Amino acid sequence: MDITLTASDGHPFTAYLCGPEDARTGIVVLPEIFGINAHIRQMADRFAAQGYRVICPSLFDRADDGEPGLQLGYDPMGRDQGLALRKAISDEGALLDIEAAAAALNGQTARLVTGYCWGGYLSWRAACLSDTFAAASCWYGGGIARHCHDTPRIPVQMHFGGQDSSIPMADIQIIQAAQPGLPIHVYPEAGHAFGREGTAAHHPASAALAWERTLAFFADARA
Repeated sequence: MDITLTASDGHPFTAYLCGPEDARTGIVVLPEIFGINAHIRQMADRFAAQGYRVICPSLFDRADDGEPGLQLGYDPMGRDQGLALRKAISDEGALLDIEAAAAALNGQTARLVTGYCWGGYLSWRAACLSDTFAAASCWYGGGIARHCHDTPRIPVQMHFGGQDSSIPMADIQIIQAAQPGLPIHVYPEAGHAFGREGTAAHHPASAALAWERTLAFFADARA
């Protein structure tokens, strides 16, 4: 269901909430630059089916011209609009919304964070700047290389496509060198957004393996 939350600075925003209310563990799922669209909701529902309470904040709401709960398509117009909105939102602002989303999981004794593309990047930022979460799984987070020397406060795993034209192998190698203790998985045949079902970017085998690794990683974190 869609709900409305308020960040600590008074900013109201929408979020998608699903999963059992009595779940012991909650997950904040962070979107790509296309908003909390059908794909992100599908991923939230998949985590919910595993017994997690799940919330997806609409980070675009924080932009001055962002409409509540905006969902964009995977076409050039949607991509351009998403990129423009992302540029209008600071990491600090997005993290306030992420913290508010986590706080809405008030019935869960442990909280995890994951995300895709922009959300994968923000998952890394949350892992390094927040004390809220127990673990983070970052899927093809563009921009992580710029902050790769930050120190994570929690266990983190990462997933990258070896054929990703927007996150070159050189960036992945920089991250690996800066964070030698992290499990950083590279899927040689996958490109960017390989977990996005129903699109040309989807690489089923890589997505399935990354999903299983994420579930196992989160299971260890909440044990």
